[in-house]
Amino acid sequence: QVQLVETGGGLVQAGGSLRLSCAASGRTFSYYAMGWFRQAPGKEREFVAGITRSGGGTYYADSVKGRFTISRDNAQNTVYLQMNSLKLEDTAVYYCAAGNPYSRTRAGYDYWGQGTQVTVSS
Repeated sequence: QVQLVETGGGLVQAGGSLRLSCAASGRTFSYYAMGWFRQAPGKEREFVAGITRSGGGTYYADSVKGRFTISRDNAQNTVYLQMNSLKLEDTAVYYCAAGNPYSRTRAGYDYWGQGTQVTVSS
């Protein structure tokens, strides 16, 4: 079992930045690839970014490539999502997830956090 808790969401103006954190507890954090997903109202939950167990590989949705950066600190059992140049369409609830091996699909992840709201205003 892995427990995941996201923090760092909030209200930000378009063009601004936020940094999300996801703290893990339970089984060995470094065993899992980690992902960030988001779900906007009325839409399906979608992949945003993923990172391999070691942190050596990172993957992004085209919509966030060049603006978002995923990273992890295995010593701190934490994964981060740095979000820059935020757009209105980035507004969503953001979820972190743990799975093995790395995946871009929801089905590839076994454990999920409760989500944190990110709202981008004009």
